[in-house]
Amino acid sequence: MRHLFVTTALPYANGPFHIGHIMEYIQADIWVRFQRMLGNRVHFVCADDAHGAPIMLKAQDEGIEPEELIARIAADRPQYLQGFAISFDHWHSTHSPENVELSTDIYRKLKEAGLIYVKPVEQFFDPVKQMFLPDRYVKGECPKCHAKDQYGDACEVCSTVYAPTDLINPYSTLSGATPVRKVSDHYFFKLSDPRCIEFLDEWLGTPGRLQPAVANKAREWLKGEGEHALADWDISRDAPYFGIPMPDAPGKYFYVWLDAPVGYLASLKHYFDIGKARANGETRSFEEFMAAPEVEQIHFIGKDIIYFHTLFWPAMLKFAGRKVPNHVFVHGFITVSGAKMSKSRGTGISPLRYLELGMNPEWLRYYLAAKLNANVEDIDFNPEDFVARVNSDLVGKYVNIASRAAGFITKRFEGRVLPLDPTHEAATAKWSTLARERESRIRDYYEAREFGKAVREIMDLADEMNAAIDREKPWEIAKDATQTERLHRVCSDCIHAFRRLTLYLAPILPRTAEKAASFLGLSLPLRWSQLDEDAAGTIQPYTHLIQRVDPTLLDKLFESAPAAQTNAAASSSAAASASHRGEITIDDFNKLDLRIAKILKAETVEGADKLLKLTLDIGDAQRTVFAGIRAAYSPEQLTGRLTVVVANLKPRKMRFGVSEGMVLAAGPGGKDIFLLSPDAGATPGMKVK
Repeated sequence: MRHLFVTTALPYANGPFHIGHIMEYIQADIWVRFQRMLGNRVHFVCADDAHGAPIMLKAQDEGIEPEELIARIAADRPQYLQGFAISFDHWHSTHSPENVELSTDIYRKLKEAGLIYVKPVEQFFDPVKQMFLPDRYVKGECPKCHAKDQYGDACEVCSTVYAPTDLINPYSTLSGATPVRKVSDHYFFKLSDPRCIEFLDEWLGTPGRLQPAVANKAREWLKGEGEHALADWDISRDAPYFGIPMPDAPGKYFYVWLDAPVGYLASLKHYFDIGKARANGETRSFEEFMAAPEVEQIHFIGKDIIYFHTLFWPAMLKFAGRKVPNHVFVHGFITVSGAKMSKSRGTGISPLRYLELGMNPEWLRYYLAAKLNANVEDIDFNPEDFVARVNSDLVGKYVNIASRAAGFITKRFEGRVLPLDPTHEAATAKWSTLARERESRIRDYYEAREFGKAVREIMDLADEMNAAIDREKPWEIAKDATQTERLHRVCSDCIHAFRRLTLYLAPILPRTAEKAASFLGLSLPLRWSQLDEDAAGTIQPYTHLIQRVDPTLLDKLFESAPAAQTNAAASSSAAASASHRGEITIDDFNKLDLRIAKILKAETVEGADKLLKLTLDIGDAQRTVFAGIRAAYSPEQLTGRLTVVVANLKPRKMRFGVSEGMVLAAGPGGKDIFLLSPDAGATPGMKVK
């Protein structure tokens, strides 16, 4: 039995969950549920990240104390977690006595190890708000490209990274005042210390600890030189600040990124201290558990916080004498119809809206699982694909097997299911051998977080059984009194298949699996070992388990925002769904300048995983277009090809250059993008009407 301590990234406690949070929780929850089915002991915890300047300032704007704000946010968390069947064992807050105790202890241990030092830092100070300004609360003119209204850490136009004090004509976003330069003593964690470098080099090099792409990126930071050299970490902030006071520096607070990850430990400690761990079978104390060498500490996080979790966090723990993470599993972001989430563009999904509409949360769990893998890749929510995949797989394939056989079993055979007999000559009888052969592969895919591959294996098995049912035609056999025994065999085989598929899908569809277990007579909690148990017995009358997705629900899910408009230059080559767009007139259509274009050259774009740079001949000119089709096409496949381009789209300035149009394609996105091509005889510049 494995002993697992599993967390997800802590959500910031200044707003509700968004779909990115829910995607991460579903990914971790599927893995955790699978581990529990194997019989491993899992302690799955999380907490609200409740400190920092943004929470303090938001509370001030609302005229309340920060504690009241974070309590209000915390009160809304259960409806999301319960709604999407997320099985956390405990949820806590970084604003807690446990976090004060643990953060202070870690700081003191780091100081004893000689890894904390003090140096003066010049920062911008808001003379109206009487506070030092975090980077994101300063704006001004970029010192390189001179773009206006850029934030204090990086330019969104030219991507230059700089210090806030480098901005031209800076101003405070809080008061509008011109900030003044002011010096204050700050405390630093000496990450550049040779001891830290040596430890991190070894930690990053442990096989399987990180995905290869993540380990490589962390090593780049670790081995950087000159201006890219690994920097020491500023761990203090000046009052006013909402956080944990530093024990030996009056008026100073721990920077939120020091105490936030410690919140993982604080949540676990509270879980142990209030007895919930004991109820989960744990007899050790928190300290004994965390000191045990067999305990595995595992974090699920997004790719935007790799730096903190692969450098600062393990080094902090190591030199504070605590267990370091065994694994950090990193995932990408979620897009909607190929576009970055944006409420104003209608490309955001509200998890609460989803639940309020009565949409089955297991539709979303299944859809995301079918797209998730062990790589650091973005995944896309496409409304049309969502409807098609859920209705086809869950209704048309999975529950269809039970619905086609259960009625015959209960009406003709008093609910009795025959024992498996793979040697029987019925087409359905052969399925069990195939399913057993696939079991180890499906188990390995779950373990490796390759959920998409697991789903494909499971649905392939469902296809095989449905094909076997179609060959046997039990509805025809039932009309022949001499075929009663064969009818019983075929329908029993269907129930055995449905039972096995239910166990395979249980980590993804926990509530559906529990309902199916009641119908099948399976004991709860469901266990992977039940795959090997004799499934003969009696079933209960079948009731429908999963409803089809009504496409109009997707219209309602998005109706609170304008129709999405996806520019291929920015994301996915116009592969967006049109399911929630309004009608247009012929005059609207005639505004488009659609032309045949020849792809003269296709190139990859350094620093952009999804984009290809296309040089197009549109008849009277050449155009450069950035298209998000790299997952579907290599540059070699595109050179010389004809396609269709929107030639009068307003040029868009990107960090990689200016995109001067949009190529047209179909499909849900990712690898499933299909570039439009004209028939033979078309030439560059021809109008598409």
